Amino acid sequence: MDLLDRPSVRLPGPCPEIETARLTLRPHRPGDADAIAQSLADFQVARMLSRVPAPYDRQDAADWLSRVRSGLTPDWALAITTGDDVHIGVVGLELRHGLWHLGYWLNRYYWGRGLMSEAASAAIERFFRRMPDVVLHSGAFADNTASLRIQEKLGFSVKGCGDLYSLARNAVAPHIETELTQAGFRPAARC
Repeated sequence: MDLLDRPSVRLPGPCPEIETARLTLRPHRPGDADAIAQSLADFQVARMLSRVPAPYDRQDAADWLSRVRSGLTPDWALAITTGDDVHIGVVGLELRHGLWHLGYWLNRYYWGRGLMSEAASAAIERFFRRMPDVVLHSGAFADNTASLRIQEKLGFSVKGCGDLYSLARNAVAPHIETELTQAGFRPAARC
């Protein structure tokens, strides 16, 4: 029996569209492939992710989009877009091994503006409205201090550390594991 067929597994429902002060988070479209490929071809972005190869090209993006858009998983993979619908990153909530995980990335040219805090906060807030009793897991490579600051600001607490293989780095690197409950969630300040 597949995990999704088990009656005990609660699911958050279809991937929503969420508006924030500066962003729109929406389900992905096939036309997002070029922007995804451009962002993840940047090694400074890809090296902070565990499952992204380097080099990364348009076919990698098209394959990922095909899986995301298949509807075969309960995951939310939200495109982070600006007011003119430019795809600048992803915030995802993924069911892995029976646990919900938050993951995200942002095109490097948008770093340092508080956009990821805004996007992740909005996605988490919507997720907890639908799944209030879930513990949300996340983490970051130890050298990704910006990501760890985002998680700390949102209320994630450190639960451990270990080593995790990074496909882009082609190496194992120290990884900090974090988790968040609805009670501990601190939404990012509205812009």
